[in-house]
Amino acid sequence: TCPLLLRVFTTTNGRHHRMDEFGRGNVPSSELQIYTWLDATLKELTSLVKEVYPEARKKGTHFGFAVVYPEPKRQDDAMTLQSQRFRIGDYLDIAITPPNRAPPLPGRMRPY
Repeated sequence: TCPLLLRVFTTTNGRHHRMDEFGRGNVPSSELQIYTWLDATLKELTSLVKEVYPEARKKGTHFGFAVVYPEPKRQDDAMTLQSQRFRIGDYLDIAITPPNRAPPLPGRMRPY
């Protein structure tokens, strides 16, 4: 498997970016560029995000993941990018909720 450049967009308010923020060639300004593989797990990607955002390392921080593409998706902590039909050029949006800032959204947030 060849590595790819994964464009990741993060928030620290516990909410994902709105879909219109990805429209007409625009993307949110909070971009991280991560070189990874299609078989990378969300846990591995979480570790990389924590390297960039020290606040995200605090115990109790939750991460919510959304693959930004027009088809429906499933959720699972062990899912890989490849298992979600991720294609090079798709985006990954991560909502980071620091501990004690806001309650995690049911079903979509996982502590790491």
